[in-house]
Amino acid sequence: MLTKTPVSDAQVAAVLDPLGAVREVAPLAGGLFASVLRADLVDGRRVVVKVTGADQARLLRYERGLLGTEVEVNRLAHAAGLPLPRVLLHDATRRHVAGDAMVTTFLDGDLWSELDLDQVGTTRARRSLGAFMARLHSLPVAGRYGYPAPGSGLARDTWPDAFAAMVAAVLDDAARWAVDLPAARLTAAVAAHRDVLATVTTPRLVHADLWAGNLLLDPGTQRVTGVLDAERALWGDPLFELVGADQFSTGAVDPDLLAGYREAGRETGLGDGTPGSGDREAWTRLRLYRAYFACLLVVEVVPRGYPPDQAEWQSGLARANLARLLDELDELDELDPPR
Repeated sequence: MLTKTPVSDAQVAAVLDPLGAVREVAPLAGGLFASVLRADLVDGRRVVVKVTGADQARLLRYERGLLGTEVEVNRLAHAAGLPLPRVLLHDATRRHVAGDAMVTTFLDGDLWSELDLDQVGTTRARRSLGAFMARLHSLPVAGRYGYPAPGSGLARDTWPDAFAAMVAAVLDDAARWAVDLPAARLTAAVAAHRDVLATVTTPRLVHADLWAGNLLLDPGTQRVTGVLDAERALWGDPLFELVGADQFSTGAVDPDLLAGYREAGRETGLGDGTPGSGDREAWTRLRLYRAYFACLLVVEVVPRGYPPDQAEWQSGLARANLARLLDELDELDELDPPR
């Protein structure tokens, strides 16, 4: 089972020493791979300390080097005025804790996943999320596609090559953990649609994990005020963002999210380059990304050691989605975009 690195108050104080003296430390909920704590400093500031485990043996390939990715993305996005935490300190020396540490500002707001929103509130939140996506995707481009952490080895010069490497990596992970997946069918589908993937010619920053548990909302306006856990970010097709935001979906994309994206996209210069535009090539790419993500969801339950009920539910639903998506990719000439 994947375990977090235990971190004592004294260790937190040692990590935070360059920033100031610590008054109080308290654990924060969440974080499968990292210990996440809130620390109040004597000078009145409140910060978040995140410490990843030193043992990466139970990580999937794309998860290697997660904290470095989060540091890089937070710095880039915060500098552009996006509501991601500001990085105050990054300590990879492991002098004080048995892992890498990141310290960021504490973001105010309520977790979307913990709010009971009515239909009006949900619509506002979805539109705000779409607007955030558009702003994120307008940031300056990187030089390569794929996952940026050197430890993953999954950065390439083109999107088709990067995505093929991502798929190969999760299939290798499946073999390592003895998880049966339709590897030949998925590999064939990626190869068959390489020309469609090649229509992506600009690497955009994709958060890839914008579900409600990583989003803070203003409880009054339902506007997104904070975005957390950018550790799984990659550079690639903006369409990939839709998968991380709705991880078990195989159908149409939420229209309110798309409306928020398109409205903000006009301001950011993306214009018609919005996800879910309805053309066949866009839906082919989205089906490929959803199939890849379904594989991640199936494989991860083993090294993470999920409880049996959760593992059975997640794996079963993801496998059913994967089968449907592969069938649809085989029959694309006969299919319309999802509605």
